[in-house]
Amino acid sequence: MKYKATMRIRRKPGELLEVDWAGTTLSVLDSYTGRRIPVYVFIATLPCSQLFYVEGSYRMDLPSWIKLHQHTFDYFGGVPKIVVPNNLKTGVTKHTSKELILNKTYAEMARHYDAIITPARVRAPRDKASVEGSVNIVTTWIIQALRNVTCFSLEELNNEVWEKLDKLNHRAFQNRPGSRWSAFLEEEKFALSPLPNTPYKLSEWRKAKVRPDYHITINSMFYSVPHELIGKEVEINVSAKIVEIYFNHMRVASHPTLNGKFGQFSTIKEHMPDNHRLYVEQTPEEAIKWASMMGSSTLKIVTFILKQYDVEKQALNAIFTLKKLERNYSTYEIEEACRLVLSATNRPTVKSVQTMIKTLQKEDARKAEARDSKITDEKYGFTRGASYYGGENK
Repeated sequence: MKYKATMRIRRKPGELLEVDWAGTTLSVLDSYTGRRIPVYVFIATLPCSQLFYVEGSYRMDLPSWIKLHQHTFDYFGGVPKIVVPNNLKTGVTKHTSKELILNKTYAEMARHYDAIITPARVRAPRDKASVEGSVNIVTTWIIQALRNVTCFSLEELNNEVWEKLDKLNHRAFQNRPGSRWSAFLEEEKFALSPLPNTPYKLSEWRKAKVRPDYHITINSMFYSVPHELIGKEVEINVSAKIVEIYFNHMRVASHPTLNGKFGQFSTIKEHMPDNHRLYVEQTPEEAIKWASMMGSSTLKIVTFILKQYDVEKQALNAIFTLKKLERNYSTYEIEEACRLVLSATNRPTVKSVQTMIKTLQKEDARKAEARDSKITDEKYGFTRGASYYGGENK
């Protein structure tokens, strides 16, 4: 009979940290509903000293995964060179024999702590044998020991877990002197990299397609991007304070993170198409500001329109129509048309300005045509002498 040989590897101090979720869960009793809420148990092990870290979590999502790593580093007072997780989707996007793609947030956290993430091979539990063994020990000495203990909050439960953890890490080895804690202090703590000056601030990477209203949705909140990106896929980096949006690896938008009631909008005017921006800027203050930039005659007409209508919305709609003339005419042409309208009537309207500016345009076109015709005559015309008409003296 042939046996598959295994080799015992003596791990270097501070080299590896193996992390995993325990298969067995704990629970917290909800005092309001009487329902038991499951608590997932995170386990981290340093293979060299066999020191454990254990903590319960309501969720197994990415923010919880990152937070538990940070708590682990704090507990050890340093960072190992390599972190070996399982191939869970939270941290590993793709892992084959040819390609490894880590979750961007997980990779960023590792860079912040100057560590390397090296997931275990798929269906290769011996790649993280220490934490696999730790799961059995923790299940027996902590999870099973707390099975009859009732806690009403996660904080209360974790305090019970850490009390058991402290006893387990200080429990004497069976086959050699000392404990996990003493072995860690004597053999491994010195080899860990120091903690960074500031803890990692969680940010999550996501992808989204830009909606027809040039916004993307994050946690039921809406953030604008340049309207040229409608229909494009963008990458979003979400943190507690800021939302950054990237297209082709370039940042195209940045917003403060919205909190509170769902459905809020963060919209930057520069991201809007011109006609949308003109529409949202329809306030009396914006109308006066725009007219002041155009000229004194335009300002007089806008002021008159704001006073003429009893309903402000009607006045703003009329001014919006006037502002749209900028699409086809220059500031000078609009101001000149307003000046001529004011010289002809004391009750100017947007329609009269539109008619006047078209009249001026036609007149300019006629003058230009006459001028071009005159230039052509001067260039190609000639004068016939008297002899041509028989007027020369014979």
